Amino acid sequence: MEILVCVRRVPDTSENEIQLNRAGNDIERDELVYSINEADNYAVEEALQIVARLGGSVTVATVGSEDDEEVLRREMAMGANHGVLITDEAFTGSDGNGIATILEAFVKKENYDLILTGVQAEDGGAQVGGMLAALLDYPFASLVNAIEVVDGKKLKISREIEGGNREINEIDLPCVLSIQTGINEPRYVGMRGIRQVASVPIPTFGIAELGLDASAVGGTAAKVKRVDYFVPSLGKGAEILHGSREENIDRVLELVAAKGGLK
Repeated sequence: MEILVCVRRVPDTSENEIQLNRAGNDIERDELVYSINEADNYAVEEALQIVARLGGSVTVATVGSEDDEEVLRREMAMGANHGVLITDEAFTGSDGNGIATILEAFVKKENYDLILTGVQAEDGGAQVGGMLAALLDYPFASLVNAIEVVDGKKLKISREIEGGNREINEIDLPCVLSIQTGINEPRYVGMRGIRQVASVPIPTFGIAELGLDASAVGGTAAKVKRVDYFVPSLGKGAEILHGSREENIDRVLELVAAKGGLK
């Protein structure tokens, strides 16, 4: 089975102190540490497990700049067979539909049985997978937390729905799935693996190679534009507990009892 996983490089929230820029319409990005979007890691691991059972190959692709090549190499060190960097100045400022349009053009040049994305991007939304499926006219399912290959033409998938319940569906191939975190345990990637793929050539595709019109992508084509960022104000009535674990437990019990939670 030939599987494409769409991945993204995002600011690492565990390594950065996020601050707004002066204009208030973005975060300060100059000194940020970046990493793979966490949800995409689960999608890559799921693709690797499917290929391990059935054979085939896994390709990871990202739309970005030359700096984004690092996440491709990380996922190749994880086990992906190929990495593809889709980059062009004309893509700058693309919204979700623009990114999906770029990916659609790339997919149409190749031959994939299954396309996976993470359930959402940590620095954006969860719209690209569904938009890509719509542009390709492929079936789509979101919040997928289990995949079983029925035969060469169908998958049986489990989706997480409201209340912690599961919904089981059959879906035709080729299709697009957004993968829920927790579907598996992504494997560890060590420095040795990263060094082994450090010199592997990564092909790049630009607007010319994809046959796209510049008016269909980038900031000028974006129908959704970020106009503001803000930090929510702290809620009233919050109490921060300082002290030992035992002291904090006692205090929590006091607070719950005072609210009538203990009888």
